Amino acid sequence: MENGAAKPVIVAIDGPSGTGKSSTSKAVAAQLGLSYLDTGAQYRAITWWMVTNGIDIEDPSAIAAVAGKPEIVSGTDPANPTITVDGTDVAGPIRTQEVTSKVSAVSAVPEVRARITELQRSLATSAEVGIVVEGRDIGTTVLPDADLKIFLTASPEARAARRSGELKGADVHTTREALMKRDAADSSRKASPLAKADDAVEVDTTDLTLPQVIECVVTLVEEKRAAK
Repeated sequence: MENGAAKPVIVAIDGPSGTGKSSTSKAVAAQLGLSYLDTGAQYRAITWWMVTNGIDIEDPSAIAAVAGKPEIVSGTDPANPTITVDGTDVAGPIRTQEVTSKVSAVSAVPEVRARITELQRSLATSAEVGIVVEGRDIGTTVLPDADLKIFLTASPEARAARRSGELKGADVHTTREALMKRDAADSSRKASPLAKADDAVEVDTTDLTLPQVIECVVTLVEEKRAAK
């Protein structure tokens, strides 16, 4: 079937850090001609704005009070996903250690989640060809009616090895500790915790290469699209 004739399909891909979520989501979207949204980048963007503007990250009420201020715009082309805050390109700055260490605290504030969730829903529903949305609470909270929900998992060791490969020169043990801490924070927060949706397909990526994971997800999406 030609992409033009295909019905738009909304795909939610969730899971903790280091499971290959971003690489898989981008590649699947590119291969199937879908839009792509990295929701983690949006939370990083609002965190970067808070840090840059001197907001006290330890004070949820201070964060909540300004959650509506920054204008966050996400480009959804999988070949070149972009993100700007108030017109500034923040694709680089949001990946710093400073932002990474503070994103869980900012993301846990309900007003921040409500703001970003609204942004994500409007992008997903306006995607004409369909979209792959990756994050931690997409299938459960953001897009509970997504056509296909996938939950990627991997052993802590595999995830730490991948992350330390991404974070040049990072020590695997330290990375593993940081991942476990982030998982605990994201899974236990009251607002939209990291969780697997009941109707999600779980894909364990521990022993799979990235091309294998991509192939598996592409097949799942194609089956879902054919059934629509």
